Amino acid sequence: MYPLLLKAPLKDYIWGGKRLKEEFGFETDLERVSEAWVLSCHKDGGCEVLNGEYKGKPLAEVLDIWGDKAIGERAAKFPYFPLLIKLIDACDRLSLQVHPDDEYAMRVEGEFGKTEMWYVVDCEPGASLIYGLTKKISKDEFEKRIRDNTIEEVCNFVPVKKGDVFFIPSGTLHAIGKGILIAEVQQNSNTTYRVSDYGRLGADGKPRALHIEKAVDVTKTEPASTPYGAVGEVKKVGESEIRLLSTCSLFTAEALGLNGEYTVDFDGFVSAVVLSGEVKASWDGGSESLKKGSSLFIPAGVKTLLSGSGEVLLSRV
Repeated sequence: MYPLLLKAPLKDYIWGGKRLKEEFGFETDLERVSEAWVLSCHKDGGCEVLNGEYKGKPLAEVLDIWGDKAIGERAAKFPYFPLLIKLIDACDRLSLQVHPDDEYAMRVEGEFGKTEMWYVVDCEPGASLIYGLTKKISKDEFEKRIRDNTIEEVCNFVPVKKGDVFFIPSGTLHAIGKGILIAEVQQNSNTTYRVSDYGRLGADGKPRALHIEKAVDVTKTEPASTPYGAVGEVKKVGESEIRLLSTCSLFTAEALGLNGEYTVDFDGFVSAVVLSGEVKASWDGGSESLKKGSSLFIPAGVKTLLSGSGEVLLSRV
């Protein structure tokens, strides 16, 4: 086994911009890149391996070849690969939406639900997002406000700055705002219930579908209780710093401020996504030069030295 450099599938939803092409170097003929799925084995878009013996093969196929030893015991307990990691460029605001929990999603959609974490990589001055509600309301009021277009009156609008963190459990109403670039670590699910799209038209010239009944079923109609913003303990590791962004039973995400060397040596897989700078990854038998936007899948137990200067998102289960 060896660390796999990954090619991300790209999505061009109507709200996306050009930063992932122009600043992160994702090559595509798409006019805009809304999302880059930098770690994915999902049926709606999986990563491809760019290096070594398995160059050109889908990541999911390589993991099938390697078996559970590549992902580690914790990840192997999940019925399918547990994580999906994205870079998201919101040139315009995303729809107001919610994700179901595992029980509801498996029963209704046939896949797991979605709990996720947002890390604000960059944002325009004055940018904001929606995180939960400002007060507790009834399900009836929630549905009424969706249907009469007053739901935003009870949404919690939060001004954001670079480095802010938001943990979004399933059932939490949310929306990424205009001018925000986010790294998202989430369950391996693509189930989203759209609550409002502000009357916007889709690429086909028609209003995008809402999922009102399902959203009413799954939304927690009260303020979110998890601390957000400039949260997360920071530790020094040599000349580098590592900040705990989020940890739960589903995943752990950290931001590594690399200055010199840092060794990844974990008994489960680790995803390393370069958010800035230039990094070299070295292991027994090989190395890769990584730049902004590079994504590296490090198999369980494969000791890997990261060297250089920059910011790296490290995620695992």
